[in-house]
Order: sequence, then C-alpha cells, then structure tokens
Amino acid sequence: MKIRFTWPISLAVVSAASLALSLPDSARAQQSTFDWKQASGTKLVVMLNKHPYADAIIKRLQQFKDLTGIDVETSETPEENYFDKLTAALASKNGTPDIFMTGTYQLWDYATAGYMEPLDSYLNDASATNADYDYKDIYEGVSNGGRWDLIPGHPTGTGPQWALPLGFETNIIAYNKKYFDEKGLKPPKTFDELYTLAKQLKGWSGSGSYGVAVRGTRNWATIHPGYMTTFTNAGAKDFEIKDGKLTSDLASPTSIEVTKRWAQLVKDAGPPAWSSYTWYQCGADFGAGKAAMLFDADILGYFQNVPGGSAQAGNVAYSPPPVMKEGDPVGANEWIWQVAINKSSKNKKAAWLFVQYFTGKEHGTWAAINASVVDPPRKSIWDNPDFQAVMSKMPGYLDTFNTIIANTSVKFTPQPYFSESTTEWAATLQKIVLSGADPKSAMTDLAKRITAKTSKLKLDQPPKSASQ
Repeated sequence: MKIRFTWPISLAVVSAASLALSLPDSARAQQSTFDWKQASGTKLVVMLNKHPYADAIIKRLQQFKDLTGIDVETSETPEENYFDKLTAALASKNGTPDIFMTGTYQLWDYATAGYMEPLDSYLNDASATNADYDYKDIYEGVSNGGRWDLIPGHPTGTGPQWALPLGFETNIIAYNKKYFDEKGLKPPKTFDELYTLAKQLKGWSGSGSYGVAVRGTRNWATIHPGYMTTFTNAGAKDFEIKDGKLTSDLASPTSIEVTKRWAQLVKDAGPPAWSSYTWYQCGADFGAGKAAMLFDADILGYFQNVPGGSAQAGNVAYSPPPVMKEGDPVGANEWIWQVAINKSSKNKKAAWLFVQYFTGKEHGTWAAINASVVDPPRKSIWDNPDFQAVMSKMPGYLDTFNTIIANTSVKFTPQPYFSESTTEWAATLQKIVLSGADPKSAMTDLAKRITAKTSKLKLDQPPKSASQ
C-alpha cells in the first residue's frame, strides 16, 4: 500500500539490554548453539521499499553483521517507483538483489513468474533455521499471506511459503476522541451508524471539514482498505469458481448493495475531492482535524497519533470496522510487507539467514518497541509487556486488534489480473459516485468484463512459467 516515509518516530524506548532480558533462557541458549556464522564472508544485496520496517532493518545491520559475518548492501526506494524498479531487477535474473521487500498482491506475480525462492525447505531444516524461530508464533492470517500454490482462484494459505512478514496492517476506524468525548459521541459499530454519524459530522470543525476520510483514486489501493473490509464483512466475494472457471462475483446482490451504500457514504460524508484521495491525503486530513474519522489502515491512524505526528496527535482513538448488522463477525482485509529471496540469487544460504533474522522474534520485538514497527506479525510481541506499554498510549488500538485479528486475512482471490481488475473496480466506483451511474448496471458490466478475462485461466495447475 501507499507508503509512508516521512512519519515521525516518537515512541517509548527500552534498551537493547532490557529486550535481551525479555527473551526466555531457552531462546538465548538456542541462539548461542545455532551456527549463525555458516555463511560468513558473504555479501548480500537487498532492495527495500522506503518504510519504517525498512528503517528498522537498516538500524540493525551492524548487529546482523556481528552475529553472522555477512555484509549487506541496501537500497531504499519510495513506493511510487519501488515495484517498477524491483520488477526490472528480478526479470534480469542476474542474481541481484539477493533479497527484496514485497507485498502479498505483488507476490502473486513474482512467484508465478519464477522470481521467488520457496522457503519451506529452509524452514524445515534444523541446520538452516534457528530452533527459536517459531514459525507458528506468526499469526496464521499473516503467514498465510506469503503462502500460495500458484493456481488462480485458489486462496492464500495453500502451497509453498514464498515470503515472510516484517509487519502488516488491518483496516479499522480511527476517530477524533477529543471531539467525540466533548460531544458525547460513540464510534460506529454498524455501517448504518457510520453513515449517519459521518453525515452528521460534515462541517464539524469548520468549512471544508467532513465526516470520514476514505480513498478514491482510480487504483487498486482504493479498493483494498475500508471498502474491501466492508465488502467482505458483509459476506460479498470478488470471485467464485463456477463450472471450473474463475468468475467475477461483483454482480451479486450483496456486492451491489455494499457498493451502493459505500458510494452514498462517500457522496454525503467523504472528502470533497474524494477521487484524488490516496493514503497520504486521507492521513493528512485526519491528522489536521479536517476529517472526524478515518476508515483505512490501522497504522495510518496510529502514525497520526504519535507525538509530533500531526496536529491531532494525542486526540485519536481506534475502534473495529463497522459491520452491516451488530453482532456479525468482524474482520479486515490486510496488507503485508514481506521479505523474500530472489530465485536467481547465488547467495541463498546467507539470504536465508537474513530473512530469518529480520523476521524472527528478537529483531521483531526490538523493532516493535524501539522503531515504530506496527503491526508486528508475531503473537509473542503483542503479548510483550514493553510493547503493550507503547500501545497503551493509543486508546482502543489493542482492543481493536484483538477483536479482529482472528478474521483478518488477505480477502482478495489471487489471480493474474489483480492490478487490472481492481483498477477497473475503482474506476467503476468513481462512475457510481461522480457520475451517478446505477450501481447494479455498473457492477454487472464490470463483472462481465473481468470474467471475460479470468474465465480463460487454467485452474488445475500452476502456469508453466513458474519454476519452483
């Protein structure tokens, strides 16, 4: 998702010594017996997206070198250019970078193209993986985001593990707690409550202020946060397999109804310039006190609330995404930043040491407490008292996370037209909001156009271009 490379990082800090003491004795003993020097003398090339997760890695490169004897050369690129640069590098198949950051949705392309090294053999090799790595400590919905069998229409969580998580984000409501408390308002539990409250809050802090910030550009990133979370919480699906063919389900009654209600929310209570709104604009409006609520990534609301993060820092609280009917199961679509090994790398042993170190418990705990890495992917970190102390400054964040994590996962169906189909989906949403297009007709036409492409896919085996 759109990234975030100018955030201030002002969090409670604990010393490296206290972090080391937080590791159990068994963990420290296992670290001392594992051969971290087995690839000493190797030099790795690592491509990183400009992000706090990447910054945490860079801050700890010396510790990694001291432990392993491995040198690391890194590059950081803002997301606007990152994936184009990465795709070109991987397509060259010259062995560099050895390691790279990726998101789940891009993983579907890279793994299918044969650019990614499957990681299961490393995870299952006691000589390659520290006994304390504890793969099962990673939330299942997050680890599954890096696992796929390469067959279009099959969900994540099947097949090889292609990447491991550095951090992730769910999608929730962040709201201006100071104003809500002053007016006796409560965060919305249902979508009807969200609509009514957001409409009521138009002009809440002066001219141009409005109820809820949501994204609106003609881009996949408009679909995946609040809208996709609402869509799937309502029981709608993007695809179904019918008669052995991958078929768009965007013309279903539930899909149409959710889209109709989302469009009405945007019209009556969203940003005045909604169709130009990305991650940045939504966060900026909420942090400036222009939007009363933000329905987007939890970490976007988080970074507006850290000291110095925005004008409204200290005034923000968090609550679960609204459901269609109170009492319905609540979850969220997720985005995951992961690290993976280039299939063409000539330094795979060293690359795997890098991946396991920077996705392991020790670095993950340090990064979450000291380097603004939220949301960490491991259960043990969320249970860590020092991390809980940091998060206690974010009212409702921990409770919201615990409420939705069991039903937080990648809600999209993996398929090779992901970027194209979600961009068309966003364009259709714009037509409904801006031009008054009939939701039923617009979504029916969209589903036909998507199905015309996806119905031709073979669903019984991975594509021949994928080499494992």
